[in-house]
Amino acid sequence: MKLLRYGPAGSEKPGVLDANGVIRDLSSHVDDFDGPALSDATLAKLRSLDLTGLPEVDSGTRLGACVANVGKFICVGLNYSDHAEETGNEVPPEPVLFFKATSAIVGPNDAIVIPKGSEATDWEVELAIVIGKDGKYIDEADAVDHIAGYCVVNDVSERDFQINRSGQWVKGKSADTFGPMGPWMVTRDEIADTRSLSMFLDVNGESMQNGSTKTMVYQVPFLVSYISQFMSLQAGDVISTGTPPGVGLGMTPPRYLKPGDVVKLGIEGLGEQRQDVVAYS
Repeated sequence: MKLLRYGPAGSEKPGVLDANGVIRDLSSHVDDFDGPALSDATLAKLRSLDLTGLPEVDSGTRLGACVANVGKFICVGLNYSDHAEETGNEVPPEPVLFFKATSAIVGPNDAIVIPKGSEATDWEVELAIVIGKDGKYIDEADAVDHIAGYCVVNDVSERDFQINRSGQWVKGKSADTFGPMGPWMVTRDEIADTRSLSMFLDVNGESMQNGSTKTMVYQVPFLVSYISQFMSLQAGDVISTGTPPGVGLGMTPPRYLKPGDVVKLGIEGLGEQRQDVVAYS
């Protein structure tokens, strides 16, 4: 299933994309796509529905982030060997973890707002894991059982704030609008193998990132298990797993987003996003 949330910001309703690409309203069957609604039991009930009997939603309706009330927005840094190389870093001996503020989360096609004082706002297409079952000290062999599904995240990053403003990366990762999520969460049964998904990101129609999850150093089951050794994972948590090469920071000279730019990105089987870049006002 492709599960989504639609409507005005702050008033989204749950929906599903049917086999013909039509959005159907699910609000009579589930309140929202947050932790409790991401369990295997709830997803099984939704999977049994006759989608053709559900109300249609206008195709021009705004899409919100595909997960509501995200508890933790966990990110993995330098997790693609070719991206680590382009930024001049070694592949880390263990996953690098950091957090984005959940207030950064927006819909997949909402605008990216360049923060006040920013001169180095960058892009990163990433595969994200949506947790559907609570757990801690999860065995790698059991990790997939804790996953509700997957989605696209643009891990928008302000490199000067991230690198030069002291402390952890969170300063450069957490501005409002820095976490476009969606367009939908694809349930794990529809993604048989996360190890070879193609992914892309264009700016103004020019290809910037054209990679694949096959260069991911630490793969999905390992990451779920690894992270759960340091913190419990709860249904509704989101783990963004890193980006392939082609970010602005890695270019010579570096290239960053400016007002008027248009960013388009996507991952095989998980859909696409589109964002206009605007100045803070």
